[in-house]
Amino acid sequence: MKRLPLAAMLAVFTGWLLWSVSARQAVLFIVGLGLGAVLAGQRFGFTTGWRMLIEDRDASGVMGQLLLLALAATLAMPLLGHYPELTAALGPPSVSLLVGAFVFGLCMQIADGCGSGTLYKAGLGIPMNAAILPLFALGSFLGSLHLGFWLDLGRTQPLGLVSQFGWVQALLITLAALALLAMAVRWYAGRANAAAGQAPKPLVVRKWMLGAVLLALLATLNLIIAGQPWGVVYGFGLWAAKIAQATGTADLAGNWFWSQSGNAARLQETVLMDVTSITNIGILGGALWVSAAKPASAKPLNGTQWAVALLAGLALGYSSRLAFGCNVGAMLSGISTGSIHGWIWVPLAFAGTIFGLRIRRHFGF
Repeated sequence: MKRLPLAAMLAVFTGWLLWSVSARQAVLFIVGLGLGAVLAGQRFGFTTGWRMLIEDRDASGVMGQLLLLALAATLAMPLLGHYPELTAALGPPSVSLLVGAFVFGLCMQIADGCGSGTLYKAGLGIPMNAAILPLFALGSFLGSLHLGFWLDLGRTQPLGLVSQFGWVQALLITLAALALLAMAVRWYAGRANAAAGQAPKPLVVRKWMLGAVLLALLATLNLIIAGQPWGVVYGFGLWAAKIAQATGTADLAGNWFWSQSGNAARLQETVLMDVTSITNIGILGGALWVSAAKPASAKPLNGTQWAVALLAGLALGYSSRLAFGCNVGAMLSGISTGSIHGWIWVPLAFAGTIFGLRIRRHFGF
């Protein structure tokens, strides 16, 4: 699709949102377009960055992500401190989080994408990610149906640094922790390269820095406009839930997750009123815009690889709901708004990634 007709379609849809839904949703759609364009245009992949560190001993991607976390926290925490109507991305430390984060980290390497990665790569027209997207949504919905059971296995109350210590101290703690993590990443990459008899990989700063700055700004706009941090997974589960409700395949009225007031209300509204859904749709549109000028290519998969990838996509959705988010909702939004669950999510997901890469290599992805 050429860019001019696509731009016209996106402009018409934005205008329709403004006229028929709300100004807020129209602006959030534009934010989503920006997110999709940056993710796809800069190829800012959370999954890829972790894989680069482990397999190539290249710290560039992870350092870019740490910069993104630092910038997003610097912008978000003062806003949370001064405007109590804004909410942080809090999740309860729980058995659900521990299991979900590990499985998510494992599956995202096999599926070659986290939540945002699956979205923008589907928008780029990569067949595997396009096929995984509906399974991700189904998995997220199934995870929501079972979330009450998982939480009954053990949990504590969500803990936010901003509410606990105030935004200044919370920001200082977060930046200090990110700086220590950056030093650890650089040390690991240097040691791994030395063990392999190679010179340390130079940091490719420009690509990752530009993406980090733009994503931090857009994530902050999302927080201000939506009143909540940027998320991805909830929208997926909501889409599948509305299909299940419309077809009568599931009784959601008695479900622990969907009977909660906010979730029950969203089931009765159009998905275009959901702030996560509208930015997700925008991400698809932004990636499609990038693909019109810079088409993506992907290596063909054999039958076994397709089966493994699709199964991983389903598990990716399920585990993301158990973990209260993906690399965006749990890691980026969680850490940048001071949630302890984001800091728990990272090491478990990274451990899962190590195993996921072994499975990825075994099946020849």
